[in-house]
Amino acid sequence: MPIRPLLLCCGLLAGCAGAGPARDARPAQETALPTSPSVSGTAFAVPADHPAAVAAAAAPAPPPALPQVAGLRLGRFAGFEALLVETPLATAAVALHGGHLLSYVPAGQQDALWLSPSAKPPPAAIRGGTPVVWPYFGRQDQTGDVPSHGFVRTVRWRLLAASRADDGTLSIELAPPDYADLGLQLRMTLRIGRTLEQTLATTNTGARPVAITQALHTYFHVSDVAQVRVRGLDGLTYLDKNDGYAAHPQAGDWALDDPRDPGRSDRIYRDAPGRYVLDDPGLGRRIALDVAGSRSLVVWNPGAAAAARMDDIGEAWRGFLCLEAANAGPDVVALAPGAIHRLTQTIRVLSATGGAGD
Repeated sequence: MPIRPLLLCCGLLAGCAGAGPARDARPAQETALPTSPSVSGTAFAVPADHPAAVAAAAAPAPPPALPQVAGLRLGRFAGFEALLVETPLATAAVALHGGHLLSYVPAGQQDALWLSPSAKPPPAAIRGGTPVVWPYFGRQDQTGDVPSHGFVRTVRWRLLAASRADDGTLSIELAPPDYADLGLQLRMTLRIGRTLEQTLATTNTGARPVAITQALHTYFHVSDVAQVRVRGLDGLTYLDKNDGYAAHPQAGDWALDDPRDPGRSDRIYRDAPGRYVLDDPGLGRRIALDVAGSRSLVVWNPGAAAAARMDDIGEAWRGFLCLEAANAGPDVVALAPGAIHRLTQTIRVLSATGGAGD
């Protein structure tokens, strides 16, 4: 199999959210990152129904029928039509546009997620929360004129099922449009309670093998990105987009003031273990992130200079850090016909010294 270079727009520097030149900080020529020697991603064509689905996302739509589940209703959050969850354990908001998790607030805590105060209305991609990047990350392995980060961020999703467990945890299952010519099916499940569990399940519905990349592109709310630390990365190797994807060793915790390139971060950590802790002394809390079905973690914040060129971030850049549960770069997922891959992240908000909800 010939090996193609991977053209990554890691993080949001390549216009992950919104559209238009004011937000597109992608360089004129992307740096090529060599792929895995054993697998390269599938180059996808834009599904025939995708342009119409994007156009429909900007138009009013009939409200979805909701099952009778205590703690679940349809409403609006930050201007977006959303499924609203409110239980004694937590509140959450999930936009139907993009199947986009906008907010998760465990009882007694602040929101775990950051949402841009300048987020754009549909059909633009939403800046903040947890964008769903699928079936390719950035434009990795793509050869045609395809949208950055895949086909599901800028279309309307549908609710498939909802239920509530005896312990009060509320589960919802959603799906983007099923593109008949894509050969893949995506389902997303959210379990909202004392912790938040989010799973992307990808099924190869076609007759040929397919290789995908993807991410749960979570923006975590922080007091000041310059004051937080990320544990669980010491000793790993990362590929730095800001250095032409050169490989560098991580020594100690991640911090924005890394002397090698301070003030910004656009890194893919390879062979990542799947357990990380975001330490935020300013908010007096830690966020534990556990990931399954992934061997890579993307850590992204554009820093002041790049954020100034993004009209849905601007001066708000200090308020978030993206820790992205991903299959990206050399971490490519190969799916035989009928095979299913699950990417799962579990978020727990902890006090600085105690457990969840303390």
